[in-house]
Amino acid sequence: MTTEWRHLNGTLTTWYDAPSHAAGAALVERLAPGAEIDLRANGLRLRTDTEESARDISKAAGELGLTADPSALQQVNLAFEAADPAAVTTFWRTAMGYEASSTGLQDPLDRDPAVEVHPLTDPRPLRNRIHVDVVRPSYAVDAARAAIGQEPYGAWGVALADPEGNEVDLVPGDELSPDADDWWANFAAMVFYPTTSPAQATRLTSAVAQLADDAGIPLEIDLRPTGVTIDGSKDQWEDDMPNGGPAFVELAQRIQAAAHDLGLTPDPRPLRFVQFGIDAVDGDVLSTFWRTVLGYQPDPREQVSDIYDPRRLNPVLFFQQLDANDERSKQRNRIHFELVVPDPQARIDAALSAGGRILERTPQRCLISDPEGNELDIR
Repeated sequence: MTTEWRHLNGTLTTWYDAPSHAAGAALVERLAPGAEIDLRANGLRLRTDTEESARDISKAAGELGLTADPSALQQVNLAFEAADPAAVTTFWRTAMGYEASSTGLQDPLDRDPAVEVHPLTDPRPLRNRIHVDVVRPSYAVDAARAAIGQEPYGAWGVALADPEGNEVDLVPGDELSPDADDWWANFAAMVFYPTTSPAQATRLTSAVAQLADDAGIPLEIDLRPTGVTIDGSKDQWEDDMPNGGPAFVELAQRIQAAAHDLGLTPDPRPLRFVQFGIDAVDGDVLSTFWRTVLGYQPDPREQVSDIYDPRRLNPVLFFQQLDANDERSKQRNRIHFELVVPDPQARIDAALSAGGRILERTPQRCLISDPEGNELDIR
């Protein structure tokens, strides 16, 4: 097997740098059906189940002059520890709109973080210092609230809690604009078009890639067997962003016109945005730690604490102020992150250099604490 590929979560995975959406789409156009593709303005991630497919992709990428960078690969997931794993799993499956998997829960489109639920061996009654934000179309949020049987609470009126007190801010999204009514604003502006064939999905991808390059607006374009998701990334559509406001709406209009020309209609049901918040006594220290371990970048806006994956493949993290005397700082969270990477030792070394501490280590995994006790399981 070519050295361009790594096994990540049991799937052959690679990343190719590319100078534009269209340059990445040129590779998509050469591929046989079967690979999952995440196309970005700076490259694309490919996942496939067979070595034969991986070899074919590598050959096509080489002919196009694309360079692989498997060191960029990582998957950030979420894990809960629960006294009643079945009840906690049911709650999060409903809130997030996920499906059951062999290890827990997963996004049906394999875009958002996977969730695992492990048995809890010691009582931890206080609120976590890590919480989850999930944004879905408003009607999906209404249905989830009804199925869970809770009225939302909290400062923003959107919080729900699972049977053991783990919280989610389940936020209703809105339609993006009357002029681009295929699209939803779920913190990120996004649309999903079901497709009936790989050729149809490829044609849509190529059209969107060219439109995005022409507009100078970076997009996430994700191809799956069931269709294509187009995502503008968190907040990038808003009026105060460089490519937001009317410029983004105009691009969204052009994209939906191209989709309609191909006979496609949107399906908002799979749309979802997921991010994670960390309550921090010293947000700067924790931001530095997590940026170092994950290779993230800080959001340049002064009013936000977000850090993000420069390839837009993994979830946003943000930090909120925690009082140094808050008793929650003395309790282990019931939630922790899991990081799957090709080279765990490099990330372990990065974590230790940024103030992390090893809590447990086996040949298969290493549990790290950040400087305030939030945990990351590297494997």
